[in-house]
Amino acid sequence: MLQGLFLILVSTVLVNNFVLSRFLGICPFIGVSERIETALSMGWATTLVMTVSAVVTWGLEQYVLIPFDLGFLQYVVYILVIATMVQTIETILAKTSPALHRTLGIFLPLITTNCAVLGLAILVAQKGYNVLEAAVFATGGGLGFTLALVLLAGIRERLEWADIPEAFKGKPIVLITAGLLSMAFLGFTGLVAQ
Repeated sequence: MLQGLFLILVSTVLVNNFVLSRFLGICPFIGVSERIETALSMGWATTLVMTVSAVVTWGLEQYVLIPFDLGFLQYVVYILVIATMVQTIETILAKTSPALHRTLGIFLPLITTNCAVLGLAILVAQKGYNVLEAAVFATGGGLGFTLALVLLAGIRERLEWADIPEAFKGKPIVLITAGLLSMAFLGFTGLVAQ
């Protein structure tokens, strides 16, 4: 059991990273990766939303949608759960850390429409995980998302001092760097059997 959970975690963080392998969550990946602190905060908030949302959507899937033959409402229910989690976290951050709330700005509410969060909930249902596996999968997805954000943010901070040709400054070098990171993560392919 523990080995299976560990493999799910490693697979989600490294092998099937939501951003660098599945290409989900690109908007916040590019938008919030200018500073390591901001990337780390966004990553933790997204990890929390992913984990809680996965557990709640798993429960709703198992105990409401499937038994009452309401599968057609899956996306709507998942988005409502995700939006509720994001709103809760945003309210808590606004009260406890106004500076961080301002720093994350528009990107915090955008977690609601982050396709990585919705994709994770859908993948949990498709893979037929139990609640513990769903929680580990979601936590791994969030940690992988955080890892990708922090790696790109660290590189972007260093690129500020690099001599970059004018045509590549700004978003072009960020996209090239993201592509190189994605290729680097291909090295983890085969680490865990799919």
